[in-house]
Amino acid sequence: MEGEMNNYLLEFLNFNFTKNRKTANSKNNFAENSRNQPKLFCIAHDLPPLKTPIANRANKILSEIQKTWQIHVLTDTRGSFLSEKSNIYHVKSWYPQALITWLGKLRLEKILTLLVWPDPEIFWFLPALFKGYQLIKQQKPDAIFVIMMPYSAGLLGVALKFLTGLPLVVSLDDSLSCTDMHPYAVSWLHHHLDRWLENFYVRQANAVVYVSQFNLELVKSRQPEAQRSKFHLIRCGADPLDFATPINSKNDNFSFDIVYIGGMNGWYEFYHRPQEKTLPKKLYKAWLKWGYYQRAKIDHRSSSPVFVGEAIKEVISQNSAWKNKIKLSVYGNSFPEFVIDRVLQNQNITDVVNVSGALPHFQAIQLARQADLLLITLPNRPDGTPGGRISCKTYEYLMTDRPILAAAPYGENWNYLQDKPGVWLVEPTDVKAIKEVIIHIATAKFSGSPLQFDRSYLHKELSYQNLVQDYLKIFDAVCSTSTFNYPL
Repeated sequence: MEGEMNNYLLEFLNFNFTKNRKTANSKNNFAENSRNQPKLFCIAHDLPPLKTPIANRANKILSEIQKTWQIHVLTDTRGSFLSEKSNIYHVKSWYPQALITWLGKLRLEKILTLLVWPDPEIFWFLPALFKGYQLIKQQKPDAIFVIMMPYSAGLLGVALKFLTGLPLVVSLDDSLSCTDMHPYAVSWLHHHLDRWLENFYVRQANAVVYVSQFNLELVKSRQPEAQRSKFHLIRCGADPLDFATPINSKNDNFSFDIVYIGGMNGWYEFYHRPQEKTLPKKLYKAWLKWGYYQRAKIDHRSSSPVFVGEAIKEVISQNSAWKNKIKLSVYGNSFPEFVIDRVLQNQNITDVVNVSGALPHFQAIQLARQADLLLITLPNRPDGTPGGRISCKTYEYLMTDRPILAAAPYGENWNYLQDKPGVWLVEPTDVKAIKEVIIHIATAKFSGSPLQFDRSYLHKELSYQNLVQDYLKIFDAVCSTSTFNYPL
């Protein structure tokens, strides 16, 4: 390992790029005017076969980009794939698994959260830096493109830009400033480190892409005027091809299926019964949260099936003929089975809620297309502040003709959905409102006239084929104005 590192370091010292002060005409399309197909060096930590929204988004974006650009992708995902046209390079992280496991057994998770920053994937930085530098030397790309999360992947992009002079485009999924995703920092210091890191990415990159207008404006307002032109809004989307396969819609009047696609994170809020919250457990929980810096007050209970499950129980109590006919199916769970089972039993909703593990993305989409009602539920914000997150499933749900129940707090997701057809917006913990929506839609289904909505006018706007055109314009712009040239 030491010999390999020394060789890489020697290459760092010997490999120097030069700057060419003649700037290309920014009005010209870079891809069209390149003698050969332009090359993009991509950093995508998560790729398929991972079943996460980040991996799926990276897959869709890169698959479209490679139609006009030659891409070289650096990843930490073993066995990753895109297509035959893609050049994928796997680099293993130097994550100290044995040490982390040992510290976990000693109940020192608190120490880990304080020391490992900005995320555990920081241990991928050094091996990826060495490999990425070597690949750039060999492949001579025209730009660097980073898809986050993890946030430490951005540090890799900045380091490679510093070493090579190549233009850098950074695409964030959930912003570090997104209080829906990050309502707490592990300390006051970490809060300010996170803000510094996001500002650092903005100032080092040639362009920064956000998926949320709210978060974009929040970060943009902190920047000097000279940096504000770097910001671009390109939302997440959906692939029309995932929705092109014919499906066999159920025409029976004997069941009503509510479907939620994706993970939920409110389970532990319901894990212990009130009488089980002993003093030692309370002290341990207080120790874990000690020193945390609160950015926003978030109620994670609503990011669970509990309130919808309660609403279903009330619906059935008022309509006895619907007993055993209405179910909520959750696909994409990543929590231990014993946690799920205990929560469902504690809340007495075992008979109306089914929870399954992660599915291949295409299969999950087909289940959503056959649902009687699609569910979005996000953590509530009791302090009344607006949220900046839009759930990725929002765009995929809108590609279907199914009714959508969006149990979301006020904020960007609410604002984005409020004028869309076939969407019912309710506050996440409002069981009465959720119940009324279910009754309305279930009544139509059981009467033989299930509700469906034509949203085809949205399909082009939501498609990755359309969204990636905005990425290509950004790549053209940063490459056309770059003063970089490889030495002959």
